[in-house]
Amino acid sequence: MVRTVWDNEQELWYFSIVDVIAVLTDSIDPGAYWRKLKQRLKEEGNETVTNCHGLKMQASDGKMRMTDVADTEQLFRLVQSIPSPKAEPFKLWMAKIAAERLDEMQDPELTIDRALEQYLQLGYSENWINQRLKSIEIRKELTDEWNKRGLKAGVQFATLTDIITRTWAGKTTKEYKMLKGLKKENLRDNMTNTELILNMLAEASTKDISQALSPETFEESKKVAQQGGNVAKVARQELEARTGKKVVTALNAKTTLQLKKGNNG
Repeated sequence: MVRTVWDNEQELWYFSIVDVIAVLTDSIDPGAYWRKLKQRLKEEGNETVTNCHGLKMQASDGKMRMTDVADTEQLFRLVQSIPSPKAEPFKLWMAKIAAERLDEMQDPELTIDRALEQYLQLGYSENWINQRLKSIEIRKELTDEWNKRGLKAGVQFATLTDIITRTWAGKTTKEYKMLKGLKKENLRDNMTNTELILNMLAEASTKDISQALSPETFEESKKVAQQGGNVAKVARQELEARTGKKVVTALNAKTTLQLKKGNNG
């Protein structure tokens, strides 16, 4: 069994490296195997090892002990360094994923096709899928606009997204995910049709306002994000006043799909 820990702050899963080595190798002492591998990778200047850190995990004796852990990306890189037949399927799978991503970079339409197929397999309704694919397009238009303004993907994009979400939904992205009982899952994949529509309105409005005002700094773009989110906030409040129902709910994909199956049954 591979021990795991969810980090709420980083929103990342961490895996016990020793446990993964025990699964992928026939070593009688996974701890010693990891120490030798770590030393070799350090000598080679491998940054993955440098970036790995320790977390307390429950050991076989029931006590909490510091254990070397890796997030998903670090783990994939480490697996590539393990010369074991059991690791080969993981390496082949990673190579396949990498090839697919390169194909998608050359032909972005492939991304949409794969997303459509995956959503259908998961049991989402065609109406929801159409909204979700449209939301992907709108999100791409917004991030393209942010790129044109010289904003940086990562922290700045996340900050602006958080402002948009907090403004229209009344919750930060993290609070919204917590409400829906999500961890690493994509928030938009767990929105209802109405939530998706209002989120699209907020992001489309932010893009349009940005194009109209041409913000020159990150601080100015933050104000634009709030203005865009406010457009959807007004729509949300109007809808809630007329229906008497909250738009932002704890419903997620799992519960929604179960409800749909129950109604069909």
